[in-house]
Amino acid sequence: MENSQARHVAVIGGGPRGTSVVERLVAGQLAAGSAAVDLVIHVVEPFEPGPGHIWRTDQSRLFLMNTPSLYPTVVPVHSDREGVAEAPVALSFDDWRRQAGDGAIPGMSPEDLAEIKGLTSRDFPSRALYGRYLAWMFAAVVRRAPSGTSVLHHRREAVSLESGGRRRWGVVLDDGSRFDADDVVLALGHLAATLTPEQEKLQDAAARHGLQYWPPAVPVDVAWHRLPAGKAVLVRGLGLNFFDAMIQLTEGRGGRFAVQEDGRFAYRASGREPRLVAASRRGVPYRAKASLESYIPRSVVLRYCTSERVLAFRAAGVQPGFDHDLWPLLHRDTLWAYYSTLCRYEPHALTRQPDRFLRELGAALDLEGPEWEAAAATAVGAAVPAASRVDVEGLAHPLAGRRFADGDEFTEAVLAHLEADAAGSARGEEDPLKMAIGAMNAGRSVIKQAVADGGISDASWDAELRGWFEPLVEGLASGPPPARIAQLAALVRAGIVRFVGPSPSLGFDPDEGLFRAASPWVSGESFTARYFVEAMMPANRVATSLSPLMRNLLERGLVRPRTVMAEDGVPVISAGLDVTAPPYRAVHSSGRVQDSLFVIGLQLASVQWGTAIAAEAGAPLGAGGRTLLDADAIATRILTTATTEQQRPPAAIHA
Repeated sequence: MENSQARHVAVIGGGPRGTSVVERLVAGQLAAGSAAVDLVIHVVEPFEPGPGHIWRTDQSRLFLMNTPSLYPTVVPVHSDREGVAEAPVALSFDDWRRQAGDGAIPGMSPEDLAEIKGLTSRDFPSRALYGRYLAWMFAAVVRRAPSGTSVLHHRREAVSLESGGRRRWGVVLDDGSRFDADDVVLALGHLAATLTPEQEKLQDAAARHGLQYWPPAVPVDVAWHRLPAGKAVLVRGLGLNFFDAMIQLTEGRGGRFAVQEDGRFAYRASGREPRLVAASRRGVPYRAKASLESYIPRSVVLRYCTSERVLAFRAAGVQPGFDHDLWPLLHRDTLWAYYSTLCRYEPHALTRQPDRFLRELGAALDLEGPEWEAAAATAVGAAVPAASRVDVEGLAHPLAGRRFADGDEFTEAVLAHLEADAAGSARGEEDPLKMAIGAMNAGRSVIKQAVADGGISDASWDAELRGWFEPLVEGLASGPPPARIAQLAALVRAGIVRFVGPSPSLGFDPDEGLFRAASPWVSGESFTARYFVEAMMPANRVATSLSPLMRNLLERGLVRPRTVMAEDGVPVISAGLDVTAPPYRAVHSSGRVQDSLFVIGLQLASVQWGTAIAAEAGAPLGAGGRTLLDADAIATRILTTATTEQQRPPAAIHA
C-alpha cells in the first residue's frame, strides 16, 4: 500500500546527472537519520539507470572516453566535501576500477575484467566500461537507501507533465501510464534535435537523388555497418565523433593497427573499409590529450587565472567581460606554461640564458593593464626564435593562410601535423605545447566558475566566450586519447583517410547528382560521394529539441528558453532553459518560477558553460565538481521543503 504521506520525487533522466541527484537524495536521507521524511524517488529512464543512453553497457568497446580513468566520478569523493552530505558509496571511476581489478566488485563480465586488466589511471577506458561503473553505482546507492526511502525505475520515456491530481505534477509516460510527483527534476541529457536549414537541404537532396545523408546522432545509435566497403564517405566534423566513426569503420571491420620499430602505427586493412573523406573548418582534427599521470599536468600551476582573481569581480559586484578581463589572465598562464616548459626541456632553442628569459617574461606577465602583452612579446622576441614561439589564439587554425598546390601537398601537411601532435602527447610533461594546453584546461574550470549564473554579460558570453574561445579550447583541450591521433596518421598513410582542407564548401552537386566537398585553400582537388555523415552530436538547443517532453513543456509554457541580448541589442534565444539561481528551478513562460521543477545538466547551457563535462574526481565542487554541487543543491531544497511541509499543521498544508 502506498504511503500517502511520502514525498514523491520524479527524476526524469537516469544517466549520470540523474544518478547524481538520486545519490544526493539518498545521502541527504541518511544524514537526516530518524528525522528523514518518507521519500519515493521515481527514476524515468528508457535505458538502464546509471549509464542511461550515452553510456550504454552494450556498446562497442572501441568507443573510448576522452578522459583518463583518473578523471570522472558521479559522486563526491573529495576529502573536503565542502559541506555536502557524505556519499553512501564514495567511489570514483578509478577507485571502482581498482577494486574491480582486485576482485572486490561482483558481477563483472570477462570482457570487463579483461579491459580493466589493461587499464591504468592514465589510460582511457571504453564508454561501455564507464557505463558499467554508473550502473553499479546506481544499484549500490539504491541498496543503501534507508528505511522509508524507496527508488522506483520506470523503464519508459516521459512525454508530458500535467498539473493537478493528488500532487503538484502528473508525469505521463510513453505507454499512457501516469504517476504523480511533488517535485520533478529534469536531467534529460542529450536530446534529438531538428536539422538546420542547410542540413535539411542535404537530407532533401539525398532523398531525391538516391543518396544517403546521415544527420547528427549519438555514435552508439548509428548503423555503421550500412556504409559500404570501398566507397567514398564524406564525413563532416573532426571532433570526438569523427574518431568514433573512424575506428568503427576500420578496426571495427577487422583492420589491425600494429606498432612499428619507429614507434608509429601501421595499419593492415581488412578490405572492408570505406574511404573516408574528412572535412572541418580548421581542416585538422582536435588535438590529442597528453599522456599524463594527472588530469592537469603537475608542472602547471595557475598564477594569474586563479579562483581568487576571477571571482573577485563577482565579489565586488562587477560583471567582467571575457575578452577584457578573463582571457588576459588565462593567456598569461598559457604563455608561462609554454615557455617555462621550453626552458626546462629545450633550452637549446633559446638565444639567451633560460633563467634570464623567464625573469624578463615573468616581469612582463606581472604588469597590470594592456601593456603586459607588448612587454611579453618583447621578452619572447629577444630570446626565442620564431620557429619556437607560440601564438595561442592561432592554435585554433594551425594551417591558416597556407595555400596548397594539390591534395597530396595538403595531405602531407596534415600528416606532419598529426605526427607532431602524437609525439607531443607521448612527451607529456616535457612538451611545451601540451603544457600550454594543460594550462588552458586548468583555467577552463576556473572560468566556468566565473561565468556561471550571469558572471559575464550576455553579449560577452555570446560573442567572446562562445564565439571564439570555446572553439579554441575545445579543439585543444577536449580531444581524443593519444592513440587515436597516431592511428589516424596510420590510416592517412594507408590511404584510408583523406582530408578536404580548411574552410571547405560542402553540398550537393546537381550536375553530378552527388555530394561534393572542396577547399579554397587546396588547388585542383574536390571530392564526390554518395554518402554524407555528420560526425557530431545533435545540437544542444532546447528550442529545436525533438524530445516529446521538451516540446510539450515549451508548448504549454511550463518552461521557456532563456532570451539574451546580443551586442547589437537584438534578443537571441539561448541554447538552454530559463532558470533561477541555484538550485536551478525552471521559469514559466509568464516569468513565474516553478518552485518544484528543477533542471540539471545540458539544459543549463544558458547559465553554465561546459555542461557536458563530467564531474572531476577530487576537484573542488564549485569548479570541476560543479554538477555534483548542483545535484546536492537540488536534493537539499527538495528534502528541506519536504520536511517543512510535513511539519505544518494540516490546515496550512491545504490552504
